[in-house]
Amino acid sequence: MNWYVKCLKQYADFSGRARRTEYWMFALFNLIFFIVAMVIDNIAKTTIEGLPYGLFYFLYSLAVLIPGLAVSVRRLHDVGKSGWMLLIALIPLIGVIWLLVLMFTDSQFGENQYGTNPKEIVTQ
Repeated sequence: MNWYVKCLKQYADFSGRARRTEYWMFALFNLIFFIVAMVIDNIAKTTIEGLPYGLFYFLYSLAVLIPGLAVSVRRLHDVGKSGWMLLIALIPLIGVIWLLVLMFTDSQFGENQYGTNPKEIVTQ
């Protein structure tokens, strides 16, 4: 949960790097909260006709759109790619697969043009 809160605190911070753990924990908690929003929509009868989601789902989606983009860009920075690489997902099938490979790739060792490796512990 701390990783999720960290991403929300860095709401629109597109600079720096994000570890795999930070990205995937944010994705996991988003999935859980999307399911909860769908359940609430069904209980409150606020679903769109014929679909399992509605008002609460869309409100949550809008709330996490910018933090989701920001953590995705920081994750790409961690593997040494530009945040613009997110647009590769627009290529049908191959783009999404390549983006997933990048999101699962381990961090670049040491410092890169986007900052220091968040895995490395700095001792003073």
